[in-house]
Amino acid sequence: MAIEVKVPALPESVADAVIADWHKQVGEAVTEDDNLVDLETDKVILEVPAISSGVISEILFNVGDTVTAEQVIALIDENAVASESPAVVQDQVSAEPEPREASPVQPVAVAEEKETVFEVPVSPSARKLMAENNLDDTMVQGSGKGGRILKEDVQNYLKQKSKTPEVKPHTTSTKAPLPASTSSTEVMPAGSRIEKRVPMTRLRARIAERLLDAQRNAAILTTFNEVNMKPIMDLRARYKDKFEKEHGVKLGFMSFFIKASIEALKKFPAVNASIDDGDIVYHGYFDIGVAVSGPSGLVVPVLRNAEDMSVAQTEQAIIDFAIKAKNNSLALEDITGGTFTISNGGVFGSMLSTPILNPPQSAILGMHTIKERPMVVDGEIKVLPMMYLALSYDHRIIDGREAVQFLVTIKDMLEEPSRMLLGV
Repeated sequence: MAIEVKVPALPESVADAVIADWHKQVGEAVTEDDNLVDLETDKVILEVPAISSGVISEILFNVGDTVTAEQVIALIDENAVASESPAVVQDQVSAEPEPREASPVQPVAVAEEKETVFEVPVSPSARKLMAENNLDDTMVQGSGKGGRILKEDVQNYLKQKSKTPEVKPHTTSTKAPLPASTSSTEVMPAGSRIEKRVPMTRLRARIAERLLDAQRNAAILTTFNEVNMKPIMDLRARYKDKFEKEHGVKLGFMSFFIKASIEALKKFPAVNASIDDGDIVYHGYFDIGVAVSGPSGLVVPVLRNAEDMSVAQTEQAIIDFAIKAKNNSLALEDITGGTFTISNGGVFGSMLSTPILNPPQSAILGMHTIKERPMVVDGEIKVLPMMYLALSYDHRIIDGREAVQFLVTIKDMLEEPSRMLLGV
């Protein structure tokens, strides 16, 4: 009996998906819950598991094809026996004269001039494994169509490498390792005029679209302030060991900023509000988005009802989201919604920036790197660890006075952490 493998239901905001990577080939045995294929949407990468054990008898779409919810993309024969030499997925699809509802196979770009270089195609799962092992595309031989590097290729390379003694080369390669994020470009040799063209991923295209929409549809202003981080740093240094021993998680800075933001949002509800058509929607809860960097770009997972979370729960949730983002395993529900966002450009060394709103939210807090600077305190010059804070906000519903006072409230909470305990 043939079992149909279908595209899972997609939320209203996601119209379709793209076949990113097939993990199984025609003629290959699968067991229930095996990951068959990765689907890339404009928000996350979805894994499609096998709903039954059997053998892949047919694959109806190629890597790069666009599919929609409930569309049949493969067939599993429950009674078949796996072949010894399963066919390559891409060859099977290409050989299909008229695949059911399949879109035309995307042509493979070919360099016509020596000066033009195209990036070796790498599947998302292979890219993640390569990044974890500090590999670049010059080390692994791809077996997929057009030289595409598959996860199995990386695994085979690592197995072979473990059997071969490592020998340091006498020459240095002019080609830098591929970055984990497809949004970054490879470092080119100095003095060369080489170019390369890399297709924009669905996620990166969606990020670009949302950023442009935010700038077009909101009256964005940014206000700045600075905060003395010494009280928080002293508090963290005093209790971090005991905190980690008690809760099994490290005490970071982000949880303090989240708690301070929630207290400020309670005092200035317009900052936690959003515009829906001609109405202002005031939210009676605090779903805080925390921007994290993943292999496919910046994503903003959301801490639901963050006001009810302890510091330990907040820190653990942030760690869990960071791991999911790195592994491309965030679910759609992890990144949808949110009433306020915090972005920490300081982890990359940013001193000052103007963060862009995350629609339909009306404000976003930007954190930056901590630098020691001479400051005047009670008439004396002291060297203190200072951080610039930036609040970008929608001036349509948030007045300048509210924005400034909101940011000052966060500053006061962080410089006197006891305020967060007392709610003053």
